[in-house]
Amino acid sequence: MENNEEKVVHLAIDLLKRDVKAVMDAELTLLKVQKIEKSETTKDEDATCRNDERLKLIVGTVGESALLETCPEDLSVLKGKHEAFLMKVLENGKLLIVGSDKRGTAYGVLELSRQLGVSPWEWWADATPEKREVFHLPAGYSQMQEPTVPYRGIFLNDEDWGLLPWSNQTYEPHKDKNHIGPKTYRRIFELMLRLRANTLWPAMHECTLPFFLTEGNREAAADYSIFIGTSHCEPMVCNAAGEWSRRGEGAYDYVNNSEEVYNFWEKRVQEVAGQDNIYTLGMRGVHDGKMQGAKTVAEQKAVLERVLKDQRGLLAKYVNEDVTQVPQAFIPYKEVLDIYHAGLEVPEEVTLIWCDDNYGYIRHFPTEEERARKGGNGIYYHISYWGRPHDYLWLNTLSPALAYQQMGEAYDRGIQKMWIINVGDIKPGEYLLELLMDMAWDLDGVRRIGWQEHERRFLAREFGKMDMKNISPKLNLESIMKNYYVLNYERRPEFLGNTRTEEKAASWKVVKDLPWDEEKIHNRLALWKQLSDVVEQMSTQISPEKQDAWFHLVKYRVQASAQMNEKLLKAQLARHGKAEWAESDAAYDSIVSLTRIYNEGINNQGKWRSMMDYRPRKLPVFDKVKRDTVDTPMHKEHRRKYALSYSKSDNSHLIPQEGLGYHSDATLIPQGTSVTYKTEKSMSDSVDIVLAFVPRHPVNDKSLRVALSIDGGKPHVVDYATKGRSEEWKENILWNRAKRIVRVPIDPMKGSHTFTLTALDEGIILDEIYILDDSCEPYE
Repeated sequence: MENNEEKVVHLAIDLLKRDVKAVMDAELTLLKVQKIEKSETTKDEDATCRNDERLKLIVGTVGESALLETCPEDLSVLKGKHEAFLMKVLENGKLLIVGSDKRGTAYGVLELSRQLGVSPWEWWADATPEKREVFHLPAGYSQMQEPTVPYRGIFLNDEDWGLLPWSNQTYEPHKDKNHIGPKTYRRIFELMLRLRANTLWPAMHECTLPFFLTEGNREAAADYSIFIGTSHCEPMVCNAAGEWSRRGEGAYDYVNNSEEVYNFWEKRVQEVAGQDNIYTLGMRGVHDGKMQGAKTVAEQKAVLERVLKDQRGLLAKYVNEDVTQVPQAFIPYKEVLDIYHAGLEVPEEVTLIWCDDNYGYIRHFPTEEERARKGGNGIYYHISYWGRPHDYLWLNTLSPALAYQQMGEAYDRGIQKMWIINVGDIKPGEYLLELLMDMAWDLDGVRRIGWQEHERRFLAREFGKMDMKNISPKLNLESIMKNYYVLNYERRPEFLGNTRTEEKAASWKVVKDLPWDEEKIHNRLALWKQLSDVVEQMSTQISPEKQDAWFHLVKYRVQASAQMNEKLLKAQLARHGKAEWAESDAAYDSIVSLTRIYNEGINNQGKWRSMMDYRPRKLPVFDKVKRDTVDTPMHKEHRRKYALSYSKSDNSHLIPQEGLGYHSDATLIPQGTSVTYKTEKSMSDSVDIVLAFVPRHPVNDKSLRVALSIDGGKPHVVDYATKGRSEEWKENILWNRAKRIVRVPIDPMKGSHTFTLTALDEGIILDEIYILDDSCEPYE
């Protein structure tokens, strides 16, 4: 490798050297040759390294390395590619890694680390790699990779209870308690490099000193070739929430104080013009609030038109006279979406960033006109969230099945330019972040195996093959994690208290019953106990050096979830005199103990101190449950007589949604097609049919309609789309389910019945259909 390679390439090489040493106890040699010669033998040679040898590499970047001009290999496959790399075993057995640009070369170098078995989480989850004596690539081996999504990255958010205190108290102690500095960010950028992520929206809460005001942060981002972008309320890479009070004058108001606001933006653009940035355009309030100085949509639209013009003028003045070549984004979030729909014209080359509803369901897919834009479309997607109706900042419980379905559909519907994932504190979202970054890098590759096989490979890489014969014949690590996500999909740990955040009524701050009966609660607790017990037994098979990774990636999440269910559901039973309060209190104590181990560590004593908080925002649901009694009886479940199932051979047009839903078998019904259910059960003269759907948002921004007909009779049309943050939407996302109950007449004289459900709109994902009818035999 030549010395004129960019800093990020040298950093990638340093990581690879560390990995080769850790895996093989061998050294890495970068060959410094004047010319890449062909083999002098007639037989092609393998690329092989043993722990008593050196791994021999030739590394270079197209356009940067003069050495590559002598390369006998055809490098034209990299021409015009973005962040691509070619890895090839040469005839002489040396390994050539060539990138189309600096990031491509760095990703190519670290692809070798992946093939050595090194986890991207080797530092961030203490994932110690397995030792190897030999690493081998066959003669003629060749592969080229390039990203599916050009801009792929993360948003560090809600850092108050994890990343911030861990950084400034443990990893990078600082006199200022609001400091996340370059030592921390270099570790983050190292992780991003391993995950092939290239874009960061830095931590931006008021409790944190802004990224660009912290000495050394900018330089760290430049070294790792990270694009710095900002969220929907941080235009022109300015953290208004943290910076306006420090360097702004007057009100953050472009109607009445535009000169000072303009100067605020201008100073930042001047400072960072030479770096890789993605400039968010537009304006909201100082934090996550509405624009000041303009009240009506028409007034706000007029202000934003002026704002966009002035901001792009700054980019043309300081960054590139041809402003169309500057990466820019516009995020129609919350009230800005109303302004956009009112006719705001966003320049053609600006990327439109769409959002989910904060709970994993994407609100808008690009129209045909939006898909045709030169700037393309992006997505801002949450796997962690602070806000109403309730936070989920603790255990990272978003279903991978949901993220896989929604983000895959996003790409198919034109969201292909930028993917930004709100990861909270990064930990404990390790697996889900890796899945989404792998999808952004190679969507087709992930789709070929599916997300469940992707997770199986993740777990196998981290913990190897485990012998379950003497532990549990029915459960393995994959099925444990599957059950973890399915149970938490039905009701997240943070939602088990039936409380809400940011609601006016005081009653929402009081832990109370969920609409589950005693049988349901006991069954759920029994399953959680089984998962927790099996994980405890599996811990004995984990090698000492992997115990911290096991605790962070599996044990804490499963057992803390189990204890949260125990705490709140035993309290629900105790209120009605059906359990002892001491059982709920003991579960609370267990959560405290588990969290202490997470932070203090098993091998790496104190490394993660202050990273995990079991009660972020100190919400009521995280406290010991207040002892009280109620006179009302426990909730009584409707009798579910039986669920309806369909013949797969007669309904081959249906599209299973891998692992999604309460029973992991949700199904997409293509628009205009039907699914038919047949039953031989005798029934009364009317029945209640429950239609349960995945509570997504309409593809057409209007409706999610289905038609249900019985025995060929008149169809009953229902629409389960919700509007805004309605009460129905809140209940839907808390339960991950949208329900409609349809009462239909039945001919009791008929011995069999046919139910036909037709999708009238795109995007209908049916989770379950069942009948409530006391005249039917119980369904087992």
